[in-house]
Amino acid sequence: MYDQSPPGGRPDSGRRLQGAWTGLALAIAGAALLFTGLRGCSEAPGTGAAPVVSPVPVSSTEYFKLTQATTFTSIPAAPPDQDPFTITDGLVVHPLTPQVVYAAPGGKPIAVLPTTELGGPTWVPVVQTNPGWDLVLLPSRPDRATGWIFTEGTSGSALMVRVSPYVIWIQVGARKLSVYDNDVSMGTWTVAVGAPQTPTPLGRTFLLALLAPADPTYSPLILPLGTHSNALSTFGGGPGTVGLHGWPDPSVFGQAVSNGCVRVPAAALQLLSHIPLGTLVLITQ
Repeated sequence: MYDQSPPGGRPDSGRRLQGAWTGLALAIAGAALLFTGLRGCSEAPGTGAAPVVSPVPVSSTEYFKLTQATTFTSIPAAPPDQDPFTITDGLVVHPLTPQVVYAAPGGKPIAVLPTTELGGPTWVPVVQTNPGWDLVLLPSRPDRATGWIFTEGTSGSALMVRVSPYVIWIQVGARKLSVYDNDVSMGTWTVAVGAPQTPTPLGRTFLLALLAPADPTYSPLILPLGTHSNALSTFGGGPGTVGLHGWPDPSVFGQAVSNGCVRVPAAALQLLSHIPLGTLVLITQ
């Protein structure tokens, strides 16, 4: 965990991390050809295509009552991630205008996904698609919260879609962090993880932001994740957001000593700082 103040399972087969990385690379490469760039109108449905469920209308009064989906908020009505140890196909989305988040396609509105998070652009991973809808991971509590965004007919001014070929894999028990670009390992490092009383939370999450503290005390860069400590409701003036960051004393690497964050060597931090926001982070035991 890192100091902050509010601004002004197991993988197994298929596309799971310990499965065939070649299949993952092909899926991402194919998705890149189709989806890189701005999302325009959805593909016209073919014969027999499932109909697109329309979203529930939201009045301006209702809209302004909805919770902003940020690391500082809680959205109790958000459905939990149903497959928290599975690798996605790399799709990530950025709302260019705030997007209403729904509990299900055609379900009730539960939040608004803002255009920025912690001073930078909001990017979240897509974990499931239905005709006209994307299910995304949210940065709010409870951990593993998800929500549906309506995409049918959205123009380039509303939603941007990219493909991140990267996956960051953290093995808590082994005290290891690995970075993959498609099926190619970019490196594995021994890291420090949460102490037994403040464990690093498991499941899939994502790179939420990249922060460069003006007066760094323990790390020149901090990468908050879209997950929180299950042991601490607040930390350092913030909501207990877990992140990746450096540490000046290398003797901590290989130990379970942090408040939930993952402390990484300088070389790993440098690489992580160049990985796109929204990239999937898979944390396993």
